[in-house]
Amino acid sequence: MEIWNHTFLSNFILRGLLSHSSYDCFLFSLVLLAFATALTGNILLLLLIQGDRHLHTPMYFFLSQLSIMDLTMVCAVVPKMAANFLSGHTFISWGGCAAQIFLVVMVGGAECFLLAVMAYDRYVAICHPLRYSVLMSWKTCYLLAMASWLGGVSDSVIDVGTVFSFPYCASLEVDHFFCEVPALLRLSCADTSLFEDLIYACCVVMLLLPLGVIVASYAQVLTAVIRMPSTEGKQKALTTCSSHLAVVGLYYSGAIFSYMQRASTRTPAGDRATSIFYTILTPMLNPLIYSLRNREVTRALRKMLGRWRV
Repeated sequence: MEIWNHTFLSNFILRGLLSHSSYDCFLFSLVLLAFATALTGNILLLLLIQGDRHLHTPMYFFLSQLSIMDLTMVCAVVPKMAANFLSGHTFISWGGCAAQIFLVVMVGGAECFLLAVMAYDRYVAICHPLRYSVLMSWKTCYLLAMASWLGGVSDSVIDVGTVFSFPYCASLEVDHFFCEVPALLRLSCADTSLFEDLIYACCVVMLLLPLGVIVASYAQVLTAVIRMPSTEGKQKALTTCSSHLAVVGLYYSGAIFSYMQRASTRTPAGDRATSIFYTILTPMLNPLIYSLRNREVTRALRKMLGRWRV
């Protein structure tokens, strides 16, 4: 009981990503720039999708969900990291740590499922265009989006409940810039190997199964695009799909490297590096990829800027 009282009355200590050298101040400026870009890009994309009736389609509905996930991810991590760096205080409460784990795991799992849903949407649009309005009705879209979020929530509830059921009787210094499950498990004085194996198995399901759906969907899409007689149709289909594939590549490369490693092969430095990728860089790049390579989004942006000038 003394151990539990000690750990729950104490705060965790985040070692952070940066110290206070001049070099780290420059890196901190880059992190803030990436954060501001992610906020601006995703909020602007949401406003464009909401404000332009030509973007009221299933594809852009799913894209708006992706933007909400990216905003949740980056806002769960960067503000606390920035506050700790600026104040010099590196503490985070148990509640704050649990909230970070919940939000990051929830969004991470939900995004896996959502990317698979978006790939299926493109498969139906290109391979079965005459049945698209039936197969991808608004009711179906809402159910698929809800299922993606619920999949992430269920995973995060299990992770938070299990992680905080372990005793932490040694150091509470987390070798990371936010509370991440593997970093906390290193601090536990209980045997966490069974839970680590369970995490690995869940990651296989939540990462590789959606990735299989994505690969199968785009294999069918590529076959259909090759058979298209129209060059313009091919170009439009490839432009739309290449944007999505770029997002898939960004997200899955970081997520697989971060979560599909055995605990024995993980290092704190490696965890920090991959976490930067999927918590900061991916939310920043996603809206840029979709806006710069999408004519409908750039058209809606020009229309919005035109209204503001008037």
